[in-house]
Amino acid sequence: MTIILKNKETLKFDDFSFKCSIGKNGLSKKKKEGDRRTPIGLFSLGDLYYRKDRNPKPKTKLRCLPIQKEMGWCDDKRSKRFYNKLIKINKKIKYEKLYRNDYKYDFIIPINYNTKKTKLGKGSAIFLHLTKNFKPTLGCVALKKKDFLILLKLIGKKTKIKLN
Repeated sequence: MTIILKNKETLKFDDFSFKCSIGKNGLSKKKKEGDRRTPIGLFSLGDLYYRKDRNPKPKTKLRCLPIQKEMGWCDDKRSKRFYNKLIKINKKIKYEKLYRNDYKYDFIIPINYNTKKTKLGKGSAIFLHLTKNFKPTLGCVALKKKDFLILLKLIGKKTKIKLN
């Protein structure tokens, strides 16, 4: 089964519809780091990362990994080795911090965009994550927590997401 972005405000999966938000500058086939666009395409999903200090382990078929304080996601266009990968925080490399003070990354699922044969500067850290107000994202897809938890129960390791 595939999660489908119906329009800039709706994700569909099976018979379920979820209100969502996407990148501030819409969708793009030519995603670039920092362009605030959500990439167009059909992508697999990564593991679920969650804040176990704030939430119990959710019911899902995805592999669940607790977010640790030293976890980051490399968005450094100069780092060929680590770009668009989970890293241990390193002051010499630019990264997106996963252990945040706000709630947005209490649950995140990496969308596997630009992960195989990674191209520097083509975009990184594209996630399914949480929102409370549906403000546009930097390129991710964001859902309310209650909808995110419903979606987690429905999807599995082979679920894909179609953004177009």
